[in-house]
Amino acid sequence: MNPEKNMYKLGIALSGGGAKGFAHLGVLQALNEIGLYPEVIAGTSAGAFAGVLYADGHTPKEILTFFQKKVFREFAEFAIPHGGIFKNDGFRSFLKKHLRSKTFEDLLIPLQVVATDIEYGESHTFTSGPLIPAVLASCSVPIVFRPVEINEHYYVDGGLFKNFPVSVIRRECTKIIGVNVSPITKAEYRSSIKYIAERSFHYMSGSNTLLDRNLCDYLIESTSLSQYSMFDLEHIEEIFQAGYDLTMDFIDENRESLIKDFPIIALYDEKICLK
Repeated sequence: MNPEKNMYKLGIALSGGGAKGFAHLGVLQALNEIGLYPEVIAGTSAGAFAGVLYADGHTPKEILTFFQKKVFREFAEFAIPHGGIFKNDGFRSFLKKHLRSKTFEDLLIPLQVVATDIEYGESHTFTSGPLIPAVLASCSVPIVFRPVEINEHYYVDGGLFKNFPVSVIRRECTKIIGVNVSPITKAEYRSSIKYIAERSFHYMSGSNTLLDRNLCDYLIESTSLSQYSMFDLEHIEEIFQAGYDLTMDFIDENRESLIKDFPIIALYDEKICLK
């Protein structure tokens, strides 16, 4: 087997999904509790946001506290439309405050961030250089947020082409756990621009995940998160807990296979039995 294809034993891919991305933190918490720690992370949009803070050395529960008592307007400042309705200055300030690393190279865990080159119509994966512009670009939902300029290219949300970035790390990992918090679901019709915008982006981003879902060794996915809107910061603890519970159930259902691939889980089981 080519060692270049298996640089990492375990990689984790985190999908986009707006506020549903808080479930990523619950998933990581559950995996950590059984001894599973990713050696590389790929993230799109909300997955990139959660991934960068985790790769920077913050625990999932610690990251959750960063968002407590926050509201959407703290992250998005209304602006005269110039590529987007809102500025992303609030997100930029938030990352500057909480990130210790300045570049991808500074991170404790390798991270790959997916964004979309809006001019050239290409998916782009950032793996080096300044962190904040790449993460902001990956999270910049078209129309809602302004594109982010990086090296004379303009980038928006990576979910346009690759909302579930399993393929970007597939060749480098022996095993991949994929976490898709935004599979295609239905939602009761509401006569509002917000509803139409969210549903349109949901269908567009969800439709490009089929290939990547099939590339996972383990797929953690739930439709129950569909009750939460893209910008819901009022239920972050609930979303975190939903991701945690989903993963614990998944671990129970797949324990035999997981222990075969990751023997360390058995050691954690023994510790629990001894308590």
